Amino acid sequence: MLPPSYVLASPYRPAVQRYVMRCSGDMDAARCAFTPHDVQVCGARWCSAAQSRVRACVRTIDFGVVIDLKDLQNQPDAYRASQVSRGADPALVDSLLAADEARRTALSSFETLRAEQKAFGKKVAQAKGEEKQALLAQVKELAANVKAADAAADEAKGELDRLGRLLPNLVEEGVPSGGEDDFVTVKTVGTPRDFAAEGFEPRDHLEIGELLGAIDMQRGAKVSGSRFYFLKGVGVRLEMALVQMGMDLALRNGFTPVITPTLVRPETMQGTGFDVAHDDEIYRLERDDLYLVGTSEVALAGYHADEILDLSDGPIKYAGYSSCYRREAGAAGKDTRGIIRVHQFNKLEMFVYCAQEEAQEMHRKMLGWEEEMLQALGLSYRVIDTAAGDLGMSAARKFDCEAWVPTQEAFRELTSTSNCTTFQARRLNIRERLEGKGTRSVATLNGTLATTRWLVAILENHQNADGSVTVPEALRPYLGGLEVLPVL
Repeated sequence: MLPPSYVLASPYRPAVQRYVMRCSGDMDAARCAFTPHDVQVCGARWCSAAQSRVRACVRTIDFGVVIDLKDLQNQPDAYRASQVSRGADPALVDSLLAADEARRTALSSFETLRAEQKAFGKKVAQAKGEEKQALLAQVKELAANVKAADAAADEAKGELDRLGRLLPNLVEEGVPSGGEDDFVTVKTVGTPRDFAAEGFEPRDHLEIGELLGAIDMQRGAKVSGSRFYFLKGVGVRLEMALVQMGMDLALRNGFTPVITPTLVRPETMQGTGFDVAHDDEIYRLERDDLYLVGTSEVALAGYHADEILDLSDGPIKYAGYSSCYRREAGAAGKDTRGIIRVHQFNKLEMFVYCAQEEAQEMHRKMLGWEEEMLQALGLSYRVIDTAAGDLGMSAARKFDCEAWVPTQEAFRELTSTSNCTTFQARRLNIRERLEGKGTRSVATLNGTLATTRWLVAILENHQNADGSVTVPEALRPYLGGLEVLPVL
């Protein structure tokens, strides 16, 4: 039976099982090495020789480390600066370096003692009589030392893994420092509509939605509680038209459509960069130990976990559609009216796997596709370069597109696109094969093409004095040629 220290995150389970089989020749043990759900070691029996080979083999594979230790060692100042720009503690970098040194020292000590134990075993085998009895006593002491060194190595490795999961992605050069309000405006596109010049005061999206019979917040609250709603009638048609328009754009640019699960295992959520233990935004089904996703990015990131991808024909691109769930736990009293901040919404999300060198260019392309959607819908918007402290754990850089909302006289986020570099791929063990050079982690990126919140900007910006809404021309083919959403 493998010791508890070898309980690893389940994305690594298939790889470990293959190594178990290769080292021990025990197919049953390989199949039973980890349970499929909670990833605990089961009670497979091992002969000491097989166990020793498996332990040695598994120990040589650094499955648990989720950061690039070599890169951290080569440029620790860059990681310290990244932490400072995020408003996080740069001392974590030094703690990680110290933990890595402790791990290597402990492992070296174990390997030295283990080699000594093996050599001593041969000496005992050749001895006889009283000499052998004396040596056997020494063997017992040496075995205890080996066991202690083994435990110390496991403990050092566990501490390194724990600290590694606390370190956010290294921010990209040029990302502004600071928090939510420290973004940099990259550009502003379009001119907000002058309703005063047209002689009427704009209604907010909820009032318009109620006039059109498109949004019912009151019954949503009756059925499910606050921040839930019903879309109905032209509200449903409008959202579906928006999603189909986004899907057509995705198809034109080589994306594969995917409808994703909305419940995922904790290791998938963690692998994507979400802290399931402390993130108050995440819904958890405790009985099943499953999590409701806040974006299809989570399921799409886990789709290729523990796989080696073929990127010889270029990036792999998915357009994932799903319902999304967020507690909005930190948003008390903010945007409580309407459908800007709700617990459930639908979203079409781009997700890309690509070579590391292609990630920045792909990021620019994804931002361009988001802007193409906004411009086609006749929305005024701005693009912001999100500050490091507002990036989240997995993103190295994030651009948001914020549309103008007339009744709030403010820009509000409709899309975001993030370059996560190799951060998620390392956690989920997703690699590409390099010709003659082994494998390496891929880069992952994500970006929004359409979501329920877009209805806010469309309804408010294209409303008419009587409460009806002019359908943007680009959406009309998806609504059977409908030009105006009429008041009921």
